[in-house]
Amino acid sequence: MEIRSVDHIEVFVENANRSARYLRDCFGFALAGRGGPDTGLRDCESVLLRQRDITILLTSATTADHRVAEFVRSHGDGVAVIGIGVDDARSAFAEAVERGAVPVAPPETSGPEGGRVTFASVIGFGDVEHRFVSRDRPEMPFAPVIDETGCGRSGGGLLRAVDHFAVCVPAGALEETVRRYKTAFGLVETFDRPTLAGSRVVQSTSGKVIFTIAESATRDAGRPGAFVESHGGAGIQHVAFLTEDIAAAVRTGIARGTRFLPAPPGYYDALAARLGPIGVPVDDLRGLGILADRDGSGVMLQVSSRSVHPRGTLFFELIDRRGARVFGGTGLRGGYDPARCQWAAGRPGLS
Repeated sequence: MEIRSVDHIEVFVENANRSARYLRDCFGFALAGRGGPDTGLRDCESVLLRQRDITILLTSATTADHRVAEFVRSHGDGVAVIGIGVDDARSAFAEAVERGAVPVAPPETSGPEGGRVTFASVIGFGDVEHRFVSRDRPEMPFAPVIDETGCGRSGGGLLRAVDHFAVCVPAGALEETVRRYKTAFGLVETFDRPTLAGSRVVQSTSGKVIFTIAESATRDAGRPGAFVESHGGAGIQHVAFLTEDIAAAVRTGIARGTRFLPAPPGYYDALAARLGPIGVPVDDLRGLGILADRDGSGVMLQVSSRSVHPRGTLFFELIDRRGARVFGGTGLRGGYDPARCQWAAGRPGLS
């Protein structure tokens, strides 16, 4: 199968309208549509948000026995579905199942001739499913069950696309998770940067769908051990959004009320010695809490939001790639500790 893109992200939440307000107010997403019983959804309601090439569907249950309600009871609000854009969702589904993927929903096509969309889902890992999506036209509406009348599509914004997903799995599950992605989905493992023990990176051959996968360990008090414990199993720790101007994105986010994680004490004092010239004044990074890394191709700047999740789990990351191809680096050895909503102590470096 040829995986083209991240078509959308579906987040199961306790309250779709409340979660939509947070993403609109703090990250600049625009309302693009709504769905519920009157549009064909059963026992749930959804809010569709867009920003440039990013589409997020927020879904909450209206009955206690709905699968969305079960997910939220187990994990709290979290990424439950990753929509994967392919040329033919039916053939991609059949190929993935033949290669060992566990089916969730068989292919279903809806919409009028010339405006059809096909969805088909399989298990990715834990309770996260991957939904293959193919459309007659890229610019067509999301799906007939979502009413986009009067909402429109967002043509602007400081966030451009999904850069990667950070996955945390329990101890001992890393190798099997990587194997499944390579075998069932045809992803390839990247070896272009140093990786920490217990973490791997896989991506589609198109380079548009990327997962950084880390497993917990008994000695790991920060990422990903605390996430797995707080989340109640494997899950998406954060979604990273690509931006072309991280300084503007952070300033705008702060003005909107977004709270970002500060860098650890002493981080910027050692930055110049560690990375050399990076093309951005260190004081500018310090003032905004932006972290930096470098690989053989260039520099990467990034910052993470504080989790607003009651469990301190799901959060969002902003990344500005200035040539760098490293994936999912925090700029810190040790990583994010969701229990404390801060970076765990550690030696700076690629991670």
